[in-house]
Amino acid sequence: MKTSKTEINHLIYQIVGCAIEVHRHLGPGLLEKVYEKCLKHELESKGFKVMQQQLIPIEYKGVMIDADLRYDLLVEDLVVVEIKAVEMMHPIFDAQLLTYLKLLEKPKGLLINFNCTNLVKEGQKTMVTQLYTELPE
Repeated sequence: MKTSKTEINHLIYQIVGCAIEVHRHLGPGLLEKVYEKCLKHELESKGFKVMQQQLIPIEYKGVMIDADLRYDLLVEDLVVVEIKAVEMMHPIFDAQLLTYLKLLEKPKGLLINFNCTNLVKEGQKTMVTQLYTELPE
């Protein structure tokens, strides 16, 4: 992976901008799948490579297990985006994103909750892995 913290942070900024655009048009109150599909469309319209609902490989004691574990979005093969539309964010969502980042060996992830009034202040959270800390500025 040849990138830097600055490039990833700029990518996060652009993803959040696209999420704000989706939230501005749709508002809160819809299902996660709706926001996921609209955010994917918004990101692709800006020229980003986005993968959606791909399987996350699980290796258990040396055996690959088909656990049907899937992430919501993967942007530019760098940032995992986990989308929620819930009344309250729970710590398990943080753990879920961190686990996805670890299993996929990605440096940074973004947790977005579209069921809020202000996406910037209360609807998003970034998480990093050791891979991120090892990247150049």
